[in-house]
Amino acid sequence: MPWQESNLVDERVKFIAGLLDGEQMTSVCREFGISRKTHYKIFSRY
Repeated sequence: MPWQESNLVDERVKFIAGLLDGEQMTSVCREFGISRKTHYKIFSRY
């Protein structure tokens, strides 16, 4: 199975979409492998 290409912008959109769908912040951060500090930075830019 080949590697899937991933774009940074697409990953951030998926991250924000997960939060807006009502998922818990900690679970979304764990899924994407980012810290809470990074979460707040990305979410504030959104």
